[in-house]
Order: sequence, then C-alpha cells, then structure tokens
Amino acid sequence: MAHIASTASATFLALQRGSVQQSKSFPGFSRSRGIQSFLFTNSPRKRLQVRLFSSGTNRSNGDIVEISESEKKLRNYVWPDTRKPRVCILGGGFGGLYTALRLESLVWSDDKKPQVLLVDQCERFVFKPMLYELLSGEVDEWEIAPRFLDLLANTSVQFLQDRVKLLQPSDHFGMDGQPASSCGGTVHLESGLSIEYDWLVLALGAETKLDFVPGATEFALPFSTLEDAIKVNNKLKTLERKYFGKDSQISVAVVGCGYSGVELAATVAERLKDKGIVRAINAENMICPSAPPGNREAALKVLSSRKVELILGYLVRCIQRVSDLESSDTLTGEGENQGNQSVYDSDKFVLELQPTQRGLKRRILEADLVLWTVGSKSSLTQIEPSDLSSPLPLNGRGQAETDETLRVKGHPRIFALGDSSAIRDSRGRILPATAQVAFQQADFTGWNLWAAINGRPLLPFRFQNLGEMMTLGRNDAAISPSFIEGLTLDGQIGHTARKLAYLLRLPTDEHRLKVGISWFTKSAIDSVASLQSTLTKVLSGS
Repeated sequence: MAHIASTASATFLALQRGSVQQSKSFPGFSRSRGIQSFLFTNSPRKRLQVRLFSSGTNRSNGDIVEISESEKKLRNYVWPDTRKPRVCILGGGFGGLYTALRLESLVWSDDKKPQVLLVDQCERFVFKPMLYELLSGEVDEWEIAPRFLDLLANTSVQFLQDRVKLLQPSDHFGMDGQPASSCGGTVHLESGLSIEYDWLVLALGAETKLDFVPGATEFALPFSTLEDAIKVNNKLKTLERKYFGKDSQISVAVVGCGYSGVELAATVAERLKDKGIVRAINAENMICPSAPPGNREAALKVLSSRKVELILGYLVRCIQRVSDLESSDTLTGEGENQGNQSVYDSDKFVLELQPTQRGLKRRILEADLVLWTVGSKSSLTQIEPSDLSSPLPLNGRGQAETDETLRVKGHPRIFALGDSSAIRDSRGRILPATAQVAFQQADFTGWNLWAAINGRPLLPFRFQNLGEMMTLGRNDAAISPSFIEGLTLDGQIGHTARKLAYLLRLPTDEHRLKVGISWFTKSAIDSVASLQSTLTKVLSGS
C-alpha cells in the first residue's frame, strides 16, 4: 500500500512470508550485510517475518515495500535479545539522536548493554540551527540533514521510521500498592506496530503553532523543519522568477523577532538585495529581548544595512489572501497602502496588524510571502491519551513535567528532554527549548539510563549556558560566549567561529569529516573567486 510510505514509511522493511526470496525485495542483500530478522506476531497460527534494516546496512534509495491491510494489523515487535534491557527513543532530533549515540559510547557489561531502538517520523536528522544556510546556498542538504541509517551505520542502534500514536506506560504499577509490571510500558505506532520497552525516552520535539491567528495556517509558512526550509526556498525561487526584470519588489513579512525571526529576516534580505523588501513584525518593542546586548546590537546593525523594516509593538490579527477580499475598501488603516488607490495583486496576502501599545494605530501590510516564527507546541500533545490511570503529567505547553534527573514525574522508567521536557532551572524557570539545552540533556539522559540500568545513583541535570550564537547572513554572524563577559564576535569572525562550533557539534566523527572537507573546499573556491574578482577590478582600473 502506498499509504504505508506516508505513515510507517516502511524504509526499514523487507517483508518475507515463509521462504519468499529475499532478493526479490532487496536485490543483492544478504544477512551478512547487516539485515537482521525480527518477528511480528498476531496469532500462533500466523507469523510474518519482517527484516529490519540495522544501522550497518547499506542499501539503495527507494527500497520501500508495500504492506497489506491485514499485515498492518500485526502488532507485536520482538526485540532481538529477550535478556538485555530494551530502550526505545521516540524522536530523532538533538535530544533523541544524541541520547542514542551517548548510550552507544558508554562502557557496558555484555549482559547490561541495552538494545536501542530510535523511532522518528522522518528518515533524516536535521541540524536545525543551520536551516537558514539552505536559503543562502551556503550548505547542501546532505550536510545538515543526513539520513539516520547513514549516521548509525557503525552502531548497534536500530532505526524505525514511523509515527507515535499512543503511549501506555506501566512503570507506575508497583507504586501505591499496585501490582508491578514486567516491562516499562508499550508504544503504539500509526503503522499498527506495538513496541514493549523497559526504558523510554521522549524527545519528540515541537511544531510551529499557527492556529491561534486566523489565516496563518492557510497562508503563512513556518520555518522549523527541513520540509519548511525547502518550501520557503522554492517559494522564493518562484517569486524571483516572477519579478525578474520588473520594477516592483518582492515583499516578505517575517512574523516574530526572536532569534529565528531575526536570522530569517537577515538571510532573506541578503538573498533578495534590492529586488525585495523584508518587514519583520514583533509584539515587543525590541528584537531578541532575551539575547545578550552584543548579539542584539550586531543584529540591528545588519538589519539596518539591509534595509529590513522593523515593525515593533504589533501583533498579527489576521492574514487574508487579496483575492478573497471583496474590495480594497476593506483594507483601511495606517501603513503602506493608506492614501493610495493601488490595485492589489491577487496572489498576495494582507496582514492586519494590531498595536500592543498605546499611541500606535492599526496597520495593514501586503506581502508576497509570510514567514511565521512565533509560537510552538510540543508534539506530545498529538499523541492519543492513554486510558490508564496514570497519564503523563503535561504542563500547559504540552511538555512533560520532569524531576531534576530528567525522569517524568510518576514514571521512573520514562525520561523526557528537549521540547518534550518542562525541567526548570535553579530559579524555577522552564529552560528554553534550544539546541544547546537538548545537547546537554542528551548527555545526562544517556548517563542516567546507564546508571539506572546498572543500579547506580542518577545525576541531577544542571544546564551550563555556554553562550549564544546567531547567523546574520552568508558571511555574517554574532556570538556572545558566556565565559567572557561582554565579548561579542560578529561579522566574518563570528561567522567562522559559529560554523566551527557547529561542525564540532555534528552527530558523528564520519559525518563531521565529510562536512568539514566539503566546507573547506567551498571556502577555498570562494577565496579563489574573490581573489580573481579583485585582480580583475585592479587590472581594469589600471
């Protein structure tokens, strides 16, 4: 069924009934090349053998096997070894993937080394802080979005592409006088598979929240995933072709002036140059309110030099397509269209802005592209609630409440981190869901799983702020390290320091080496091209 490609995606499956020839499903593959056999059982009389790609498997793209509806009903996932601990990690972002790699790097006794299964709805890990470089053309997709199977090729971690449907934890049994359970619980996936686990890691991330502003879901593009970045890049290409050779400019509205909004506005403005105008809208009266002053000042300088219009102290009340409006008479207010009788482009969008401060008037903006960077919701909220008596304790943001060891409260065999966790700092504030926080939480989660499995005491998580970084374009960035108060590296130096820092943070040594060579080669080519351009100008001037 083609449907399985979108839900279970089946990139891990090569099905066999009885003695069906393996070569028909995956020509040229054998057991010695890393395909391990597992069983999903539905009844004693009916057994379906499933071959799961282990991380050491080499395979070509597009090997997707269709599963019939009857086969999708087979539910029980059987781990390779019934004697070893079973760790299921949900989510392959910074928290989930780096926890799996941390578990792989630790020293285990043979009988205690856990079997690790990583589940994610996508086939690629995405290094989200560098999505902006896809728009500027500075990086290639494979560099910041490698396939999980490639990253895990030299590990024992298994990868499964699927969506989580339901959690049924049972680790609360045995508490308050209840009978104890033999496992930590069960994860039910959309494909129909069920996974029993001993230990569970919740690292499902978050999604952009668009539904609180009318029209945002239909007309605004978020920028938080690889798919989002590809859509934005394709839309910009379409607009660049549409306006090529014309006097009018491409109009882009960026909603939100936190780090993501400012980085996006700076990158798009640099790409469009004088062919476009970028407007950044923020409810507060400053950009990046939580950023160090040095980063904020560097960002303001860059945005000003690229003629980005900052519209501060405004909320977006609604977004409409121009073609859906009955007449331009409905578009009244103070802004770019007040006082003129220009005809609206039906392919454009209209944003109604509501002031958040006294003394400001309502504004109406017109844009070819609306980019949304404010609001997020934890992906835990999309999981169907369990009918058991002890559901996960979630806060208003949909994050799991955890203790200081990152274990979910009331569930000693479940850990949560990243956007799925609501852990608080020493002052009682929930830690921000940033890549830096997730990096550090992954280290602690891996270690605490090792400690829990080996009967050792768990360590309390303590976040250490190492500083903050932001990209401001192809050769511009700002970095404020925490260990030197008041220091900010910006411009080309900041850009180089940021890329080196992220290169060191890439998931595996093999991937770091490939990306490092690629970036060095590109840098060398750019330097030669710049030198040739300079020499050409000098010679032509003489």
